[in-house]
Order: sequence, then C-alpha cells, then structure tokens
Amino acid sequence: MYINYLTHWIKHSFMVSHILLIVSLGLFSFQTADPLNEYKLKAVFIYNFTHFVEWPQHTLQQNNSPFVIGILGKDPFGNYLIETIQNEKLRDHPLIMRQFKDVDEIDSCHILFIDEPEENKMDEILSKLKGKSVLTVGDRAGFAENGGMIQLLTVDNKIRIQVNLNACKSAGLNVSSKLLRIVTIVDSQNE
Repeated sequence: MYINYLTHWIKHSFMVSHILLIVSLGLFSFQTADPLNEYKLKAVFIYNFTHFVEWPQHTLQQNNSPFVIGILGKDPFGNYLIETIQNEKLRDHPLIMRQFKDVDEIDSCHILFIDEPEENKMDEILSKLKGKSVLTVGDRAGFAENGGMIQLLTVDNKIRIQVNLNACKSAGLNVSSKLLRIVTIVDSQNE
C-alpha cells in the first residue's frame, strides 16, 4: 500500500527534482520481502529520466512519433513500468514500452533498461549501441563503470544513482544539472 501511494505521488508530483533529491539521500526505501517493490521505484526513476535528459532533436523527428522506453532481456518490472508511463507524454510524444530479446532488434529506442547477466554479452550490447542516442540504464554491479550510462544501485534497501557522464555525452545526451547534483558520477574503466 505504501509503495503504491509513494509511486503514484512521485510520478505525479510537480517537484520531480525534489523527489529525486530525497530518494538520493536515502529517505525512500523498500522492503526486501517483496522484490517487486524495488522495481516499482525503479520504474518511476526511469520515467523521471525523461524529464532530466535531453535527446538530440533528430531522435524525435515527427510530431507524434512515440518516445520508446525499451527493456532488453528479462523484464523485472512486471506491469509497473507500463503502468507508470501509461498516458504520459514527453512534450507531444506518447511514451510507450517495448521489449527486445536482442540488441539487433532495436530500431527506435530512447531509454533502454538492460537486464543482461552475462558480462561479456553486456560489452557487446554497449558496443552495438555506441554512438546512438539511447540512454542505457541498468542495475547490475559495475554497469556504469563498464560503459552503461545510468546505474540504479541498490544499497541497504535504498536506490542510489550512478551516472557515466562521458558515456551520455558521447551519445549526444545532455543530462540536467538538477539530476547531476544528486548522483554519483563515474567514469568507464577503459576511459
């Protein structure tokens, strides 16, 4: 009940930047008894990234083209991500979710949550996305240090955010200073 109220409140709050600040300070936590609670909050984070990252203009060429939030691999969100973005828009672009089994299937995607347990496959995925304006998000250990853009790190039942700013910049993505104030910035190990 608490998590449902909290995710609804976060999603519809007009002070999204303050919510992210509160979460980054560790004031929102979840119960480990229900691992889906963690992914309810992560779904809200992913939705809120649409407000704190700016994509190049060419990525949304048509006025009504959808803004795609994709999942590569297993979907840990259940229906929470779909429910979070349902009826939402980024400017005039409706938010939709698509699931991909392979990185080669991705034709149009703006935010991509990557759930890939094999480290060697992660390198291949990130390599194939290099130079594309796709915000990569993951929650595996070392995701941001290994070239992913945003890692949702769970520490003591709290979600922390790590951002690989160089990876974002190389993809042509501009991360808001409001978000950068509350995250940990990391560099890729190979940079």
